[in-house]
Amino acid sequence: MPFQLHFVPLAGFAGLMATAAVEDLRRLVIPNAVVLGLCVLWPLQLAATPAISLAGSAGAAICAAAVFVVGALLFSRGLMGGGDVKLLTAATLWAGPATTPALLIVTAVLGGLLTLALLSSLALRAVFAPAAGAAKRVPVPYGVAIAGAALIVTIPPNLS
Repeated sequence: MPFQLHFVPLAGFAGLMATAAVEDLRRLVIPNAVVLGLCVLWPLQLAATPAISLAGSAGAAICAAAVFVVGALLFSRGLMGGGDVKLLTAATLWAGPATTPALLIVTAVLGGLLTLALLSSLALRAVFAPAAGAAKRVPVPYGVAIAGAALIVTIPPNLS
């Protein structure tokens, strides 16, 4: 298989998504530089992939704008982190209009599984160390779910 130019920005996408997941897991922060990098690489991916039309890229931008507006509303209500909103918006750019629903569904499923894992861990601590397991809010590094979903939804179609 000959080298295809669109693999370069795609590799950057994968690396930046992995970085976002690791940083959110480690520090509960998604660096702005990671999101900016994803946004800078997206036009390079469009330029390197002749199969993506102008209408398709405009559709991706519209979907990303819609995701951002809904995410900003959730952020304003304290239901979603600002970094998560920005990362999900950038992931939507890359997913495009055809796979945005899949991105959102896979993100929700992975986020639910991540939350269950964190709650199970908290429940086990409450059983074995009741004083340490008192009821408290557990932050969920949702960037892990967003990055995982973005990789699952975006990478396979771009490998052909």
